Amino acid sequence: MSGKKILMLCGEFTEEYEIFVFQQGMEAVGHTVHVVCPDKNAGEMIQTSLHDFEGHQTYIERFGHLAEINKTFSEIDPAEYDAVYCAGGRGPEYIRTDPRIQDIVRHFHEAQKPIFTICHGVQILVAVDGVIRGKKVAALGACAPEVTLAGGTYIDVKPHEAYVDGTMVSAKGWTGLAAFMRECMKVLGTKITHESA
Repeated sequence: MSGKKILMLCGEFTEEYEIFVFQQGMEAVGHTVHVVCPDKNAGEMIQTSLHDFEGHQTYIERFGHLAEINKTFSEIDPAEYDAVYCAGGRGPEYIRTDPRIQDIVRHFHEAQKPIFTICHGVQILVAVDGVIRGKKVAALGACAPEVTLAGGTYIDVKPHEAYVDGTMVSAKGWTGLAAFMRECMKVLGTKITHESA
């Protein structure tokens, strides 16, 4: 099987782990991941964030590492990609208002190609009419009302789990990345076998 091309939609302050772990894991098994951000060019950087729970009523946010954009946004042709991935963190809340981002998501939805979303990434999907209508979707609990209002069913998975509805794979947050990526790979047709040394 040849590797697939995955388009990762990011903005400033996207969750660091949800960029780096996903990108490097997918590239390690032979897939190509293009990390893009509106109005950014290949080689430019975005600021990421780190979110964690430390006993407050909600998560805290700190600066993460800088992440490199490896594909110029204006050069994207969604038709060239096999799947789209909406990383979480704070980036989704503003890039979802960009009509170009909405058009990209609409393409994958209408073409019935795989859509992957984690944490706040679902905010991008709910901004495009019909994408999660009738779907069961996991996300950070704070996004549950948006999922419901967009016609989806919020699935409260455990922090280390992922949920699959057809070719849509979702998870609550970065603690679920292992399960999330495993399910994404299944949807992409990626099989990993282990041989004795």
